[in-house]
Amino acid sequence: MEDYEMIRRAYFVEKLSIRAIRREHSYSREFIRKAIANPAPQPYKLKEPRKAPVIGPYKQRIAELIEESEQQPRKQRYTAHKIYEILRGEGYEGSEGSVHNYVSQQRKKRKKRQRYLPLEFDPGQDAQADWGEAVVEMCGEQVKVQMFVMRLNYSKVRFVMAFPFQKQEAFFAGHIQAFHFLGGVPRRITYDNLKTAVYKVLEGKNREEQKTFKTFRSHYLFESNYCNPAQGHEKGGVESDVGYAQRNFMSPLPQVASYQELNEMLWERCLQDVERKVRGKSAPVAELWEEEQPSLLPLPAADYAACSTHLVKTNPYSQVQFETNRYSVPATHRDSQLVLQAYPFRIKVLCNQEVIAEHPRCLEREQDVIEPLHYLPLLEQRPGAFEHAIPVRRWRKRWPKDYEHLLEKMCERWPDGRGVREFIAVLKLHQDHPPERIEKAVRLALELGATHLDGVQLCLRQLQETANTPSPLDLSDHPHLAQIGNQPVNLQQYDQLLGVR
Repeated sequence: MEDYEMIRRAYFVEKLSIRAIRREHSYSREFIRKAIANPAPQPYKLKEPRKAPVIGPYKQRIAELIEESEQQPRKQRYTAHKIYEILRGEGYEGSEGSVHNYVSQQRKKRKKRQRYLPLEFDPGQDAQADWGEAVVEMCGEQVKVQMFVMRLNYSKVRFVMAFPFQKQEAFFAGHIQAFHFLGGVPRRITYDNLKTAVYKVLEGKNREEQKTFKTFRSHYLFESNYCNPAQGHEKGGVESDVGYAQRNFMSPLPQVASYQELNEMLWERCLQDVERKVRGKSAPVAELWEEEQPSLLPLPAADYAACSTHLVKTNPYSQVQFETNRYSVPATHRDSQLVLQAYPFRIKVLCNQEVIAEHPRCLEREQDVIEPLHYLPLLEQRPGAFEHAIPVRRWRKRWPKDYEHLLEKMCERWPDGRGVREFIAVLKLHQDHPPERIEKAVRLALELGATHLDGVQLCLRQLQETANTPSPLDLSDHPHLAQIGNQPVNLQQYDQLLGVR
């Protein structure tokens, strides 16, 4: 650059000729002419393409394959490796790296850079929703979770919730929790053409929507808007929020014990996130959010049931099957036609609109999810199966040691089988009382030596009465009432009853 400046100053300011400049500074005439013509050195340009003796004869074929690839479905287009394999089958003997480099250069030339318009939204009118993925450490293992993300376009508030899958019940539950977090319902929400909402993409902006999604939308009264196919930039705000959540909320990997703990953590991080400021806005996100909330639609009185519903029938083991797993129901409902409601994190089984069983939803395959209380009526009829019944064996691994001591005492006292029946009757108390209170009653019965059903029930009643004892009334403001109930009894009043007949 210094040489260019000196030559141009000598030519234009000092009025020296090219010959004089060449004689004084020893530059070539060609270099001096370049400096006179351009104020700065120009980038190097090839006068003619470099020779490519190996890949050169195949460049036209590569261009044809790239053109052919662009006509195929997006996820089935040719990779550079696939193009290399095709060329090798046609006689190409060069390296795969050369093919990769040339294919990359050609695709960059063909790619058109998109241009976008800056947008502005009114309070409460628009939101965007999308899914993303992240990895967390749950119970000591790395697990891939699905993140539901929603954002308000005016205030830029973002909400994130994690699920084990992207099924429709998770899609609905994510909306419901987002509405509660945001303090209302946006009037319009923009999506891509996800299957949980769109059954079929029609011409233009027309969509054939899922029936259950239309029911959900009618419950909350928002409008749905869909991007054009393969045009994710039309909801670029939430696309950006997905990446932000992955980099900030999920890094480093959260170490949690359950989805409940993970979602509580995400809720707190979303609340902390509203303290940030957005470029071009004078107020922080929290103030914009407060300004936007009155424009949101109000929440309905009751939440939508975010579940899928299935008709099920019990098998001979008092279980109903959902997906590949089996869930227990009370043995009294054998051979019954029941309704199973599958929520993202739990399973409910209903009979005539009454919930008869509820379990955590199993995310593994071919598992039996059993509630031991469902099988106690059967065990009363068949106490001989007590030692080998799977529900009891699973329960024994986690019940208190005092239960084992009580069972031993009962079996010693009644070795003919009555001891097992008495113990099953004690277990049935779990149907009506909290397990912590029964555990205390069993411990107290063992201390008193009352190792039978009546003894446990007596201790349970004592604990219950102690728990329900009302606190004494404070009559300091009403001294005239303080002696009521404590005055001496006048037995002479009973004399009035003498001689009535």
